[in-house]
Amino acid sequence: MKSISTILSILSLLLIGVLFYLLFKHTDELKQISAREKKTSANDFRIAYFDMDTLYAHYAYYKDAQAEAKTKENEMNAELSDMEKKYQKKIVEWQKKGNTMTPAENEQAQQEYSLMQQTFQNRKEALQQELFKSTEEKRNSLRKLIEDYVKEYNKQRNYSFIFAYDPSSFIYYRDTVYNITSDLLDGLNQAYKSKH
Repeated sequence: MKSISTILSILSLLLIGVLFYLLFKHTDELKQISAREKKTSANDFRIAYFDMDTLYAHYAYYKDAQAEAKTKENEMNAELSDMEKKYQKKIVEWQKKGNTMTPAENEQAQQEYSLMQQTFQNRKEALQQELFKSTEEKRNSLRKLIEDYVKEYNKQRNYSFIFAYDPSSFIYYRDTVYNITSDLLDGLNQAYKSKH
């Protein structure tokens, strides 16, 4: 019995030793693999950026979108100005009548004036909402065009990150070696021109 107990103890010690050996050998292999992956991934990590101000200044789609927004804004202002002129004309007519107006006419003028103000305000809000919606759609479209082009552009260049830089961003230094603005501008403008 004693010998079986001793043999089992020795066998247990041997198995524990083999397990420790395998564990440490496997840990060393994992460390070597991890070190190789870190070295490889550090070498593959590449970034680039593009300057949003330059893009806005030279991207044909953005310029066209800005011109369209300006035209809509001018049309809105012209419509509101016309409404205001008509209302002013009506007010001048009431002022000319002045004291000759009956109390019923005066009350009717007050109601009509309130209605004119409400109509003007409602139209102004509707036009502003329409302009805002149009501007947001163009902004989203611009973002989508840039994102799609950057994805396609990056297929050949394999950057890990491509940032958009603008003066209000948190980036305090940028090396011009990583500036891809002119490449993006050329590609985006060519894509836009081919559609129009």
